[in-house]
Amino acid sequence: MGFLDIDNTTKSYGSTEVLHKVDISVEEGEFLVLVGPSGCGKSTLLNMIAGLEEITSGEIRIKDEVMNGVHPSKRNIAMVFQSYALYPNMTVGKNITFGLEMHGTPKDERDKAMNDVAKLLQIEQLLDRKPGALSGGQRQRVAMGRALVRDPDVFLFDEPLSNLDAKLRVDMRTEIKKLHHKLGTTIVYVTHDQIEAMTLSTRIAVMNGGYVQQLGTPQEIYDTPANIFVATFMGSPAMNVVPAKVSVENGVPMARVALHDGSLTSLPFSQANMAEWDGKEILLGIRPETITDEDAADRKSGNIAHMTNRIVVTEPAGSDTFVTMTMGGRDVIARMRSDANVSPGIDFMFAVNMEKAVAFDPETEVRIAP
Repeated sequence: MGFLDIDNTTKSYGSTEVLHKVDISVEEGEFLVLVGPSGCGKSTLLNMIAGLEEITSGEIRIKDEVMNGVHPSKRNIAMVFQSYALYPNMTVGKNITFGLEMHGTPKDERDKAMNDVAKLLQIEQLLDRKPGALSGGQRQRVAMGRALVRDPDVFLFDEPLSNLDAKLRVDMRTEIKKLHHKLGTTIVYVTHDQIEAMTLSTRIAVMNGGYVQQLGTPQEIYDTPANIFVATFMGSPAMNVVPAKVSVENGVPMARVALHDGSLTSLPFSQANMAEWDGKEILLGIRPETITDEDAADRKSGNIAHMTNRIVVTEPAGSDTFVTMTMGGRDVIARMRSDANVSPGIDFMFAVNMEKAVAFDPETEVRIAP
């Protein structure tokens, strides 16, 4: 039993079911991120927690109290929207305290709560201004202040940073994380940005097509993706997924993969259970950062394989150089050091950390355990 329980919850519009039996239990103080592409159902689920959308079946409970049918104003939740939703004719201070005023909170308590939140968010100097005179980042802080001042059981964030420029998004991401560490509040946060999901969350629910594809810590999601959708959605650049065939050689299961010229290389698996797939086709998943040169290979790994393949494209990116090659008839990206001695057209000796490789069933696209 969690602090917030989403129990076998579905949502339908007429005969169309858009959320399918979602089961998530959120502990007090947890930062859960719902991430997925547009239309996957994450905002619908958030709105159901808030009471803005009715639940078709199942239950949503907060502190073990069933919320089905409970009016949003009675749920003790606070929501921060993508659009900020500030009143343009009110000052910042008035925007922050308006909800408290509507609930009959005495003025001295409202003022104290406003000043405490303004200090926390470092917006004391903005209290007498109106939203039109603020930057996007300042408006987002005010929207957060309006939520914080209510001291709710659960904070709901609906893509709050999507209207900000790239640098400000990074800054605000840091501020939200610092705020969570300081206050220990329970947060459910919706985004389509997998970097936001990885950096902010204590756990992530990856959604697609109205289903929760995987629920786990950022490390679990990244290292052991449940299926190809999760593997390729989470990570930038995305995980490389190439066709391969399992071959047991001298008792060791190998992934046999075609290189640029059609020749085959054998990459040894660390997972002994892959021997059960001897002679079968699989899809091999390798993160770009696990393909590098010998000098940069992970010294802690007990399974570094080597292969020589032709470089097609190099892309310098400051601290890294991204290298594209062909494996299994597909483009594969390696993440190299910025000073790596690489250039298009050369044959290069790559080091592959096969401890980090994962395999997927090509029919179901589900990861082959463990």
